[in-house]
Amino acid sequence: MSEKAELVGLRVLAHPLRLRILSLLTGTAMSAAEAARELGETQANVSYHLRRLHEAGLLVIAEEVRIQGGLAKRYRHVPGGSPPWDHDDPDAEQLFAATLADELRRRTESRVPSGRSAITDAEVWLTPADWDRAVEVAHQLGEILHAAARPPRSPGTRRVSATVALFEMTRS
Repeated sequence: MSEKAELVGLRVLAHPLRLRILSLLTGTAMSAAEAARELGETQANVSYHLRRLHEAGLLVIAEEVRIQGGLAKRYRHVPGGSPPWDHDDPDAEQLFAATLADELRRRTESRVPSGRSAITDAEVWLTPADWDRAVEVAHQLGEILHAAARPPRSPGTRRVSATVALFEMTRS
């Protein structure tokens, strides 16, 4: 598989920092330096991952601003362009699933014990109509969350986590 083909597949998302960057840049546009400060990472590391996500089409350059005589790009995540979870790379799928699980564990460490929450886990058999409806509701949930995302610590906001993975399984 070529590097470009790999870049647009699930492997580009199978890195915990990249998932955090996409989440962060859903609510606001940031430069590598701004994102690095917010994430507690080095600017060089964040800059590398921003470039990879941009090359994969998951980030757009929202603006370019002059900072200390230089030009800084501010990136923003535009949801809806994520690679599908339906390709022929089972290793990438497993890597992505492991990354999602690790990210969920990381986020759970910040969970407010008495805060509002909802959790569902299901491995069930559904009719095609019910399955289509469930997938559509999940898409709608993603649209609501991404459209409502605000910059970190905006007044009147709460930091929340959402992880939804729906997929068909083999008949066994």
